Amino acid sequence: MIVKPEIASAAFADFVREHHAPTVMQILPSLDGGGVEQGVIDINAAIVKAGGRSIVISSGGKRVPEIARGGGTHIRLPVHSKNPLIIAANILRLRKIIRAHNVDIVHACSRAPAWSAGRAVRGTQARYVTSVHSAHKIENRFKRIYNAATTKGELVMTVSHFLAEHIERNYGVDPAKVRVVHRGVALSRFHPNSVTPEQLIKISSQWRVPDGAPVILLPARLSRLKGHMFLIDALRDLPQKDFFCLFVGAARGNGSYHKELEKYIDDAGLAGKARIVSPCDDMPAAYMLSTVVVAPSLEPEGFGRVAIEAQAMGRPLIATDHGGAQETVIADETGWLVPPGDVPALGRALKEALALDANQRAKLATRAMSHIAKNFTNENMAAGTLDVYAEVLNMPRAQALPSNDAAGLLDDRAAHAG
Repeated sequence: MIVKPEIASAAFADFVREHHAPTVMQILPSLDGGGVEQGVIDINAAIVKAGGRSIVISSGGKRVPEIARGGGTHIRLPVHSKNPLIIAANILRLRKIIRAHNVDIVHACSRAPAWSAGRAVRGTQARYVTSVHSAHKIENRFKRIYNAATTKGELVMTVSHFLAEHIERNYGVDPAKVRVVHRGVALSRFHPNSVTPEQLIKISSQWRVPDGAPVILLPARLSRLKGHMFLIDALRDLPQKDFFCLFVGAARGNGSYHKELEKYIDDAGLAGKARIVSPCDDMPAAYMLSTVVVAPSLEPEGFGRVAIEAQAMGRPLIATDHGGAQETVIADETGWLVPPGDVPALGRALKEALALDANQRAKLATRAMSHIAKNFTNENMAAGTLDVYAEVLNMPRAQALPSNDAAGLLDDRAAHAG
């Protein structure tokens, strides 16, 4: 569901008026970069703005100060850990916080925290909500059990219809308790008018972008599944050779893929035409610097923030035709959708995007920006989430929450202690 902001918060506002200001506790592994983190920060501010109290639990991170700036309270706990002993200890810690702060809703936003949060709410007054952000691989029985923790809420939020269908099909989740709330973008930040010439000069100089060259931007962490090599293959065959390609993202693990990617660029004859740069703190400027943005993920993403951010900035966008992108990009109207791994199709889309004249680019930008402003704003996301909170607060209380540990990973006696 995409809920319009002017009416969607009515249920939450009604609850505040008729009962009390609810206290909502969101739990996630850490507060560094990423879509889940951004969503938690945005919802933290929305809860406070709507009259509620917000608590965020994480193991810490560089974005912790943003919780206080939004009016919420951050509490540091090792909820990122997958260690069964730490998870068991977190159950007791979380239960004490729930009781001490009279928490009304516990919202587990990731798998590791869900293992402790789902059990911590037992025996308390709190209602339990979970959210699913990715279609995690199901490699074996243990992985299935581990992944399923985020499907155990009284209500389960997903960030796309693709993910809703995924958890219903693979984890047997009752569709009646699934709520789709798409992520949103802050239009005050992601808008062409928000970027100054000084920002563009700074980032262009930092990344040593050749003057006048069309810039092809792929913003994503350095992971094989993000499709960097897929794009390189298409660039290698592109007749137009005056482009400059930027891969913007952090390396993972020991950096071996970063080295492999650099070699792949050299072997494709694109040395000097493509560069890997460090993560960017000014993504609106990065988007404005680009001529075309590419999101060529080889695996379907649960949502994909790049797609909505690029469209909000009015940039021509090429994404792969699966997962969340099918819900955020209108093919041939606000961007291009190409089959994953189809190098000729990606090459054709790149040729078309790079060949747009000023009038065509302006028309595409208008369509894309209007599409995002109507459907994928922070206000829509916040309103939809608050509606889910209001709904669970008004639901009859279930006899018992489903167990997260079908395999007996945790000691149930510890879960009921405290």
